Amino acid sequence: MNKDLVSELINALTILPGVGKKSAQRMALYLLDRNKDGASILASTMKDAVENIQRCISCRMLTSNNLCKICNDSSRDIKKICVVESPSDVLAIESTGGFRGKYFVLLGRLSPIDGIGPEELGINDLLSTIKNDEINEIILATSSTVEGDATAVYITDHVKTAKVSRISYGIPIGGELEYVDGTTIARAIEGRIEINVD
Repeated sequence: MNKDLVSELINALTILPGVGKKSAQRMALYLLDRNKDGASILASTMKDAVENIQRCISCRMLTSNNLCKICNDSSRDIKKICVVESPSDVLAIESTGGFRGKYFVLLGRLSPIDGIGPEELGINDLLSTIKNDEINEIILATSSTVEGDATAVYITDHVKTAKVSRISYGIPIGGELEYVDGTTIARAIEGRIEINVD
């Protein structure tokens, strides 16, 4: 029995987040019909990435080397660590250019109901890094969910040698209060900063 490779490609593309059957069909037909060179590059790059990308031995970001480019960057402040839940959080923060320290990627958040505890998140590794590298500031950039809050509280409770802060959550730039949900407004008020008028 012959394989239906077109259907297999369409089904394979639906594993991507946000890609449904119709989008996958459009992508597959475009690659096969109009851009075979692009399809070959995509297939080759994907195979290479799957075989060679691993976790950074220091921060657990995705990389093709033992240390990621951030951990290898000698211009970064090695005494500051930003703790995030996923590699995509690192990319989001890096895109702003507003943080020049190091990272630690938890690969999730505490969720006892799902069997995700401190061990699964590598929190002991984080605490060892904080102690051994004499980190003086930890910025917690976990999500503003119950699990994200619990993760931030757990880490804060176990850090004794460094200043710990949490990123603030609030009103987006250009946002109108009447369109912002109550939880976000409450967080914005809670995380308010003092304005000094000279």
